[in-house]
Formats: sequence, C-alpha cells, structure tokens
Amino acid sequence: MTQILKKSEFYIGLAVLLFGIVLSIMEPQFLTLSNWFDLLRNNTFLGILALGELVILVSGGIDVSFTATATVAQYIMGIVLTKFIGNIFLAFLIPGIVGVSLGAFNAVIIYLTGVPAVVITIATLNLYYGLFQFLSGGEWIYNLPESFRNMAQTNILTIPQEGGWPVSLSILVLFWLGAIVVTWFILNRTTVGRKLYAMGDNQEAAKRAGFSIFKLTLFSYSYMGFLAGIAGVMQAAQTQVIQPNAIVGRELDVLAAVIIGGASVFGGRGSVLGTVLGVILLAIVRNGLVLLGVSSYWHSVATGLIILIVVVLTALQRRRRKAQST
Repeated sequence: MTQILKKSEFYIGLAVLLFGIVLSIMEPQFLTLSNWFDLLRNNTFLGILALGELVILVSGGIDVSFTATATVAQYIMGIVLTKFIGNIFLAFLIPGIVGVSLGAFNAVIIYLTGVPAVVITIATLNLYYGLFQFLSGGEWIYNLPESFRNMAQTNILTIPQEGGWPVSLSILVLFWLGAIVVTWFILNRTTVGRKLYAMGDNQEAAKRAGFSIFKLTLFSYSYMGFLAGIAGVMQAAQTQVIQPNAIVGRELDVLAAVIIGGASVFGGRGSVLGTVLGVILLAIVRNGLVLLGVSSYWHSVATGLIILIVVVLTALQRRRRKAQST
C-alpha cells in the first residue's frame, strides 16, 4: 500500500474518479454510454500523440513539432488517396513514413547541434508548417475514398438501447488501444525502453555506460513522428475532411495530458498508464465543462491551471528527493 501511495498514477486515477463522481451528480448525462463512447472516440487523436510525447519526455527531450508533422503526413496521405490510389493500406503507410522521416530529421538536428530540443522543435514546427502552407495554399481536401470513409464509420461494439438509438464504439478507439500496448511494451519490456529511462534520468551516466545517445534520440523522435502520422489519420477519419489548419495549435493539449499523467519535464519518469489517465482526466474536465454549458474560454484556463499545479508538485517532489539523497 505504501508503494501504491508513492505512485503518481494513484493520485491521477483518484482525480479521475472524483471528477467523474462530481460531474455525474451535476449532469446525469455524463455517465451515459453514448457520452463515454463519444469521449473515447473524440480523444483518440490526443491519446495517440500523448503516447509519442511520453517516449520523448522519458528520454529527456521534448517535442512541440508533432502537430505540424501530423498535418503534413495527413495532407500527403489525402493527396495520394484522392488523386492516385484510394487504398486503405496506404492511408496508414504514407503518414507513418512521412512522420518517421520528419521525426528523424528533428533527432539528427538536435543531436548534431546540442541545442535544447524545445528550441529545435519550435523551429521545425514553423518550418514544416510554413512550407506546407506555402505548397498547399491552404486548400482543403474533400472526397476521401469510400474505403477510408467505411473504415472510419466501422464500429467494434454496438449496444442496443431501449426506446432509442443504439450506441456504438468506433474502431478508431482500437488504434489508440494498439498504440497503448505497443508503447507499454517498448518502455517496459525492451532494452531500448530501459535505456530511454536511463538516458532521461542522467544522460552523462548513460553515455558512460556505453549507450548510443544518437540511436536512442533517433528512435524516440522517429517514434513520435510515426505516432503523429497515425494520429493524423485518426483526425481525418473523425472529420472526413483534411483541413490544413485543424491540428497545429493543439500542442498544449498533448503536453498537458502527458505532464498531468506524471511524466517529468526533467526526463526519466513517466508511464503509459499515467499518460492514459492524464488524457482521460483532461477529456473528462473538458467534456464536463461542455455538458455544464461553460464557455469554451474556460477550457484553456482549466488546462493551464492543471498543468501549473502538476509541474509545481513535480518540481517540489524532485527537490525533496535530492534533499533526501544528500
């Protein structure tokens, strides 16, 4: 029990439970299956990106260019599907390749220059998105192929409701679940995962232990790019249209979810369970504000306040650990 109480996941889960109880009392619709199925579907995009950012933070880095990566990957996919081959396999292959390529470029620049990752990725965010806007002209892509629309409209679970429409769980949630399993396996069951934690905790010590900092950096940013590409597919599947300006600007949402989930901005800490709970907590807060009719301006206020509280608590906890170790 003492070990459980030391884990940040316990307190995040407790916060999810408390928020859920309060909202269910204030708005009974919150607990309905239809609301929860919609909540999971609508946050698949955020959830997948958060898993990629988790890997980056664990390794001691940070990436804010993933929204531009997702946008570019998504748009290239849209062009290929609508003008050349409307193949559902390509809908995942193309964004994956584009995402890995852009993520790898980030890693190479970060490693070679030694400039803080946040500076490099802010630069590449503007570079990727600026070039994309220039080349695309901001043109929207409609008329995605029927195979893509059918995939997006597929449900993995349908539950009939008495006196109403049945409620369904979208297949898109399954992709989020797949990303959860893969990311958990990488971080907890592979040598690469253990090395990423070690590098994030102390890069110099990891280097002295013989770890290849370049390879680990390349892997973490490439994996973030890959998941950004897949997240772009999920966003297009939800909206059934590709909008050049729909994704960039949501960096705070992703970072909030991961930091709320217990990942440290100093590196070396974070878990898949905590990140998933962070996504769910953020989704519950925003969903509750919508159900209660609160102005959307307060959504950002709530997000910023939660991040501030978690970061301050993390910093205090880190300071306390250092004091105890000395």
